[in-house]
Amino acid sequence: MEPLFQINVKCICCDESFQTSRVRPSLKKAVKTDTDFCSYFKTVNPDYYVVRVCPNCGFSTTENFAERINDKQKSIYYEKIGNKWKFKDFGGERTLNVAMECYKLCLLTAQAIGEKDRVIAALLHHIAWLYRYEGKKDQENRFIQFALDAYVRVYETERDSISNARLMYLIGELNKRLGNFQEAVRWFGRVIQDKKIVDAAMIRASREQWQHIREIMTGQGLELPEEMQQSGT
Repeated sequence: MEPLFQINVKCICCDESFQTSRVRPSLKKAVKTDTDFCSYFKTVNPDYYVVRVCPNCGFSTTENFAERINDKQKSIYYEKIGNKWKFKDFGGERTLNVAMECYKLCLLTAQAIGEKDRVIAALLHHIAWLYRYEGKKDQENRFIQFALDAYVRVYETERDSISNARLMYLIGELNKRLGNFQEAVRWFGRVIQDKKIVDAAMIRASREQWQHIREIMTGQGLELPEEMQQSGT
């Protein structure tokens, strides 16, 4: 059985229909997952096929985009991207490089039409993962910083409407990956100590990363953050 199957999508910008590939659900089981939810797969990587690129106008989306856009957004998109677009079909099999091209097109689309910060944050984070697969640490960290900044904006503007625990954990984890240990401890501590949070998995993950930071800092002879000096959590 082929790992990919095709679905039909109608572009919300030009209204043309096109086909894009998806990975069969039976092949979506990860063999390993990093602490910031980056997953690794034995055969084909489903993340390569998250972005749907309209071959006719280039408008690129994920399932998390708004279901429709207004005329002003269409106009801005065409002004910035669409008018320069030449027909290109991304509907078949994708390599890592092709997936990267799709994600960056999607990021430009999202930024052009003013998509929500949480959508943009996820795209930036996925691009960081693609650079991680390639072993390009500098570029990975660059996009982790972009994603971190976007996740913080999400926390500041949307925290009442989304899962706080996972968001706060991610902000802590990305800070940890960038070596911002003081800030990471602060965010992990919020997950651990907030009595309103009942997400056991995120509380456990935050405790594990808190302890990991303690081990790193102790091993490097660094002064522990004040929160760690006060608590052995």
